[in-house]
Amino acid sequence: MIARLIEGVPRRGLAMLGALLLVFLAAPWFANDYVLTILILILYFAYTGQAWNIMMGFAGQLSLGHALYVGLGAYTSAALYVHFGISPWLGLPVAIAIAALAGAIIGFLAFRFGVAGVYFAILTIAFAEFARIGFDHFRWVSGSSGFFLPVANYTSNDLWNLRGSPTMFYYVILAMTVAAFMLCHWLLRSRIGYFWQAIREDEMAAKTLGVDTFRCKMIAVVISAAMTSVAGVFFAFYYNNLFPEQVFHILRSIEIILGPIIGGIGTLFGPIIGAILITGMAEGIFELLSALGFTPPGARQVFYGFALLLVVMLLPDGIWPPLARKLGLDKSHDDPPRDDKAER
Repeated sequence: MIARLIEGVPRRGLAMLGALLLVFLAAPWFANDYVLTILILILYFAYTGQAWNIMMGFAGQLSLGHALYVGLGAYTSAALYVHFGISPWLGLPVAIAIAALAGAIIGFLAFRFGVAGVYFAILTIAFAEFARIGFDHFRWVSGSSGFFLPVANYTSNDLWNLRGSPTMFYYVILAMTVAAFMLCHWLLRSRIGYFWQAIREDEMAAKTLGVDTFRCKMIAVVISAAMTSVAGVFFAFYYNNLFPEQVFHILRSIEIILGPIIGGIGTLFGPIIGAILITGMAEGIFELLSALGFTPPGARQVFYGFALLLVVMLLPDGIWPPLARKLGLDKSHDDPPRDDKAER
């Protein structure tokens, strides 16, 4: 199993991964509360970026409505906890099932009726907006007035109920991000991973070669939605308040996709590199402007747009591919090696 997980990764890459993991493991010992909050944000966007990357980077299906799955996961787990006292870990399968069902519905409507490209992206936005409007009037979760989770001061961390210190949440999201990376690595080198890449490159050619494109795309959408809903559970219990206008807003979806786009769509390291750069630099610039007494509204959004423009113009494949080449880890290490047995 371990050999399968590290298949195709050069020793230098494994050493760098190990060093990066050690840095993240040790970070809470040296970081203050503010830096720890930034690190949690970085890991959150690295995780959600990996989930979105399965759908777009691997299978080539552009989604601009992934906030839908974050919101469904968040509201489902929070409601079960507040109304019935169900632990978020017990509510997690329900949240995953609901988000996966939503993804399956969207995928079925799109792929069965030939909705693709920009029209598929618009469809995902529409469903996220439907959810936002619906939850605005859903009184069981307090509608537009906001749904609040009870907050108490704990002398010790309660991992079962996800109540505790920022350090506990940090290690939870770190574990989630590591698990997502390993899962994506395995998926990319599996049989379905080859099919996804064939669909991404040329769907008609893949269909001609006998690939069941409808089934493969549905699997990508369902896995991506399910993974993203797990981030929603974390979001709910970390922030302790949910507002439909915030959770389902298209800006949340844009934040999710920025990391993979800037880091490198379709790569394993891209979402991580992108999350580190975009979140770290955005927060650094915001703090610098605040120190200068200049805090214009929408400063982060302006930075996101500027960073995206630079990457599209100068590094259309993202930051990771050229960086990998400089480090001796060219893009071929991020893509699965050709395996005749898997292709058959």
